[in-house]
Parts: sequence; structure tokens; C-alpha cells
Amino acid sequence: MDKIKAGYTEGVVSIIANALLFVLKLWAGIVTGSIAITADAWHTLSDSISSIVVVIGVKLSSKKPDKEHPFGHGRWEQIAALFIAFILAIIAYDFMKDSVIQFRQKEATVFGTLAIVVITISIVVKEALAQYAFYIWRKTDNVSIKADGWHHRTDALSSLVVLLGILFAKQFWWIDSILGMIISLMLFYATYEVAKEAISKLLGEKPSQDLINKITKAVKPAYKGNLQLHHFHIHNYVAHQELTFHIKLDNTLSIEAGHNIATDIENIIFDQFGIIATVHVEPLDFIHCSD
Repeated sequence: MDKIKAGYTEGVVSIIANALLFVLKLWAGIVTGSIAITADAWHTLSDSISSIVVVIGVKLSSKKPDKEHPFGHGRWEQIAALFIAFILAIIAYDFMKDSVIQFRQKEATVFGTLAIVVITISIVVKEALAQYAFYIWRKTDNVSIKADGWHHRTDALSSLVVLLGILFAKQFWWIDSILGMIISLMLFYATYEVAKEAISKLLGEKPSQDLINKITKAVKPAYKGNLQLHHFHIHNYVAHQELTFHIKLDNTLSIEAGHNIATDIENIIFDQFGIIATVHVEPLDFIHCSD
């Protein structure tokens, strides 16, 4: 699957669907006077904003490496995800504030058939958009698309909470205020999840043990002796990854022989994993501080 084209498609579909849902839910919120439905409408509009950010992030991250950025621009995806998290946090705070004010004033909301129909449509459409975004993310590993998918999912869940609240609105005058608070907390949690993953990737992550095991197994044929691999570090630039590690070889090997083995290992890793590797050679009896 073409990563750039898939990112654009997901973003455009999301923008159009969310814009239509925003108008529908805002209208229902105004008619019923519900803070929860109105908040849900603005949550949906924020999905359109996050999808625009996804499209921009895909565009920027697809730029080729240049003199100033030799490792490419792939980390724009993480930056885009952080921006989405920032938008979510602002919206969550605003809804929490409005809900608390309504609760203190003991304002009740009267719902009707219109609210039930609109919220049900929203749940179905938003979950469909979430599933679509997660599918694209699994195919492309674009973290900003995953963030957009979670944004859709939280909107679907918040709409579900609103729908449940509508069914009990006659029994509890405070249900609209409480629903607004619950939606706000859900948004804060989504903010945390999105930001945590994006920041972790920006700071740098150690290679997984599964990847280390696969690489160790793949490069063994490059050297018939006691090849020891250690001190792994991986640098993820989204568009490509760079891996550095050390190997221990027989002390009696010449510099040229060691260089050839290291080069063979680098070529194997690139051919099988698409990762650019840099291998540091050490004598077999050398004790490294990381050993």
C-alpha cells in the first residue's frame, strides 16, 4: 500500500465525514439545548482539524532527504500526532469547564427522538472511520493516522455515552452535565495515549528483542566463527531506520577480513529488513562497558 496516498485518502474521507457530522450534531445540540451533544459536535469538528493535520503531516514527512535533513522528514508524523493531542487537550478542558458550570446551576436538558437518531448515526459513522484509520495505520505504520483513528474512536464512545444518558435523562436532571464530564475525561485519556507514543518515538526507543533475535539469526551465515552481537541501538526516522551494533570477531583476523564481514552483515540486514546498519568490530576478548 502506498503510504502517502493512503494517508491522503484517510485524511480526506475523515474531513468530509466529520464536517457533515458536525453540522448534524450541532443542529441537534442547539435544538435540544444539550451541552453533551454540543460538546460531542465540537469533538467531531476537532476530528476534521486532526485529519487536516494528518494530511499536512503526510505531505511534510514524504519530502526527500536534503542537505539540512539527511535522514529525511519522516518525524513530521510524530509532530503531527502531538499537535492532534494538543487539540484534544484544549477541547477536553473546555467541555469539563462547561459541564461543571451547568451542574452547579442545576440545569436539566430535555432530549427527544431527534437527539437519539442523530447520536446513533454518529456512533455508526465514527466507528466506521476509526476502523478505516486503524486499517490504514496497520498497513503503513503511520502514527499520526493511528492518532486520528483514536480520535474517531473516542468520538464514537462519547456519542455512545451521550445516547445512554438520553435514555435516563428523565430520571436524572444532572445527566447532561455528568455526560459532559465523562466525555472530557475520555478526551484527556486519548490525549495522553496519543502524546505518549509520539514522544516515545521522538525521544528514541531501543530495538525490540524480537528484532534483535531475527537480525542475529539472519547474519550468522556471514561468519563461521563465534560471532557475538551486542550494544544495539536503533534510530527511527519513519521513512527509514538506522541500526548500530557491535560484533566480536577472532583477534587474529586482519582489518580487511573484519571489514568484509561487517560489510556483509550490513548488506544482509538491508536486504532482509530494509534497515541501514553500521557495524562496529571488536576483538573477541574485548570487554565492553555494556557487556
